[in-house]
Amino acid sequence: MSSFDDRKDNFEKKFAHDQALRFRAEARRNKLLGQWAAGLMGLKGDAAEEYAKSVVKSDFEEAGDDDVFRKVKKDLTAAGIDQSDHQIRRHMDEFMAEAINQIKEQG
Repeated sequence: MSSFDDRKDNFEKKFAHDQALRFRAEARRNKLLGQWAAGLMGLKGDAAEEYAKSVVKSDFEEAGDDDVFRKVKKDLTAAGIDQSDHQIRRHMDEFMAEAINQIKEQG
């Protein structure tokens, strides 16, 4: 029975580790997305960093990526920046890949 318990414990540890990595990657992706959107809106320095943080925080509103997408879409539209849903989602995917690579490089 201890072999089964060991396997179960190892699986639970791997699952927790994978979830932690996914959380870090999503937060990093959201920051990258926020920095990109801030640049489009002409924000610089502290204003750009604050905006990027607000994008990261927006991910806590609901499960999934829709809350982040809606915030960025709404903010870009309000700033008169024309980005289609597809363009924003494409950037989200690209930034997720970049975030994963950055985390892997950190070890």
